[in-house]
Amino acid sequence: MSFQFKPDSTASLDEKLRIRKNLQEITNRIHAAKNIPQILVDLKEGILNLFNAQSCTIYVIDKIHNEIYSMFLAGTQLKEIRLPISNQSIAGYAANTYNIVNISDAYNQKELKALDFELTFDDSWDKKSGYRTKQILAAPIFYEDQIMGVIQILNRKFGDEKFSEEEVGLAVEIAEVLGVAFYNQHRFQNRRKTRFDFLITRGLIGEDEMDAAWSEAREQKESIEHYLMRKYRISKDDIGHSYEDFYRCRFIPFNEKTVIPGDLIKNLKKDYLRRELWVPLEKIDNYIHVIMDDPNNILKRDAIENLLKTKKVKYDVALPDDILKFINLFFQASDDEHTFSDLLGRLDEDDSPFDDEEGSDVVTESDSVIMQLVNKIINDAHARRASDIHVEPNVGKKNVEIRFRVDGDCSLYQTVPFSYRAAIISRIKIMSNLDITVKRLPQDGKIKFRRAGGSEIELRVATIPTQGGVEDVVMRILAKGETMPLEDMALLKRNYTELLGLISKPYGMILVVGPTGSGKTTTLHAALHHINRPDRKIWTAEDPVEITQYGLRQVQVQPKIGFDFAAAMRSFLRADPDIIMVGEMRDFETAKIGVEASLTGHLVFSTLHTNSAPETIVRLLDMGIDPLNFADALLGILAQRLVRTLCPSCKELHQPTKEEYEEIAESYGVEAFSALGVPYNKDFKLYRPKGCDLCDRTGYKGRMGLHELLLASDSIKRMVQKHETVEVLRNQAASEGMTTLLQDGILKVLKGFTDFKQVRRVCIK
Repeated sequence: MSFQFKPDSTASLDEKLRIRKNLQEITNRIHAAKNIPQILVDLKEGILNLFNAQSCTIYVIDKIHNEIYSMFLAGTQLKEIRLPISNQSIAGYAANTYNIVNISDAYNQKELKALDFELTFDDSWDKKSGYRTKQILAAPIFYEDQIMGVIQILNRKFGDEKFSEEEVGLAVEIAEVLGVAFYNQHRFQNRRKTRFDFLITRGLIGEDEMDAAWSEAREQKESIEHYLMRKYRISKDDIGHSYEDFYRCRFIPFNEKTVIPGDLIKNLKKDYLRRELWVPLEKIDNYIHVIMDDPNNILKRDAIENLLKTKKVKYDVALPDDILKFINLFFQASDDEHTFSDLLGRLDEDDSPFDDEEGSDVVTESDSVIMQLVNKIINDAHARRASDIHVEPNVGKKNVEIRFRVDGDCSLYQTVPFSYRAAIISRIKIMSNLDITVKRLPQDGKIKFRRAGGSEIELRVATIPTQGGVEDVVMRILAKGETMPLEDMALLKRNYTELLGLISKPYGMILVVGPTGSGKTTTLHAALHHINRPDRKIWTAEDPVEITQYGLRQVQVQPKIGFDFAAAMRSFLRADPDIIMVGEMRDFETAKIGVEASLTGHLVFSTLHTNSAPETIVRLLDMGIDPLNFADALLGILAQRLVRTLCPSCKELHQPTKEEYEEIAESYGVEAFSALGVPYNKDFKLYRPKGCDLCDRTGYKGRMGLHELLLASDSIKRMVQKHETVEVLRNQAASEGMTTLLQDGILKVLKGFTDFKQVRRVCIK
């Protein structure tokens, strides 16, 4: 079919030149496109300008499924739309009958039936988008006699009549150019496929460039993957996607924190694996997962299954360099430190798995393999910013699992053969000065562990007998280091300003509340650091002293000998203090002394384990604290939580659904959220986790605080005296400007620091 465009003789010469120039530009861009998605997405704007129309869609034929499909950008994601080749849609009709369609109103049944009695207009897109389709021009795309697709143009910007004859001619000319381009693209796709076709079809590299890269990489004796990353700046993730597209399996990038599969590699030789480029990675649901450079190599797969003595093997792909790194991680020791697998191998040769000598107060490196193993666990935990180490023996001949808690979440670090569980537990007990003969009672102690560089780590150790006659050990790494400045605490502007005002008062009580591990001590020390001056005497009672500050007189309480928080506070009051910080108000006596101290001219800081700021008031009153004294003493209560933050290197924007938006608005409070002026539209975007090497593929890295600051205003003080309920106190505080923990979290979601899922994990209301 051929329909040459003939400009209207009445059109001005300038307009004719504009049309011809635009048509030539579109033609050039079609021929220059590197792949079909680029044609479908990038050409629309130029075509719309040519036709003065509102919408344009280019469809490609899919003969296998008897459909036509197109692609469009939704935010940063490429999405697909498909239609059957039938008379149930205009574009489908054009592909089905090879006829050009040019109508003035898609909803005019008479106009549709005049073309074909079965023809219908699919209005589902209009209903979904709120768009009103009127004029439609649809032209089939041919190459010689083959149907290749359809070009469809909607809604003229000016006038209600259908597209003109000249515009139909323009559409047919563009369709002819598209037909040639689609034919060439299909011919390319049908050639022999390689593992890098994904890169070509996505426009990341040209076909000629790819052909040249193969020979250039060979000449430079460099792997093709490394050459593509270096010369053409193609990311490792994109190469991974290309591998997944070609091999139809997972792409596994190297991760130094991978758990060593000791049971799977014990009968394999390192040199053989390095030569053959494969290694077992893990066992899931009785299937061994193996990574290799070419999962399509049938001969190599047969050899793997013979060596592993099972047919239950699943194959994943990895870069050759990464496979070598995995093998080195699993088998080889570095120059300055033994790897975990190397130490386990040496345990098999050691007749006495641990040394019974008494551990000194400060534990140093030792030649004993079991000591080196425990030292490595502690060193690795510290290097990975872990807050806790969990050593979990299991009943029977199951391996000992070692887990680290990082940013509040536990994950498996390594496994140790069950035969060494007693040695590891005993070694930790010796380091903690605990009784290794006592196995049926819980014990607690401390380790001062000196690292190779000279720095010291302090760990709080708890042993707990568990079912089956074994013991669990949990070691908390006590945070040592510089005090965090108050301005780095992620406080909202109102909370930061008001908190500065509170800590500048000469006397009164300030409470920081929240569950264990929510950063209360860090916040208190940040506040003390802000007011720590030579003219102020500051006493602190802590259990334990985790953060040290010059200028503070810090006391470690010893409840076992009767020196508890209450006793420490009584002694402080005889030692001329200006400011007192007590680690926790655990009982009535400590709380009572704290209130009395604040009433006698001292600024008192403390913590409680309560869920929110208003609940703290009710808790203390229920403990028996006098409401009048407490109301006079109270300055403010800061409730807080720690929430995981999105990894800044890989977090990505997305458009939340309407339901997600409404859930956020309802959680914040519909009226209060509407006052923020954040409507749901195409510009409403939030960040979500993706995962990269820097965040161990979790999508999250680090934590930040969520805060709820209740100020003891006159109205709040009167409510305290009346012993009002939590709800009444919360409503009054909210009316005075307090944002709840959940609201604070949602504001930080809107700013892109975290996501709503993480906020929901730590906030109730």
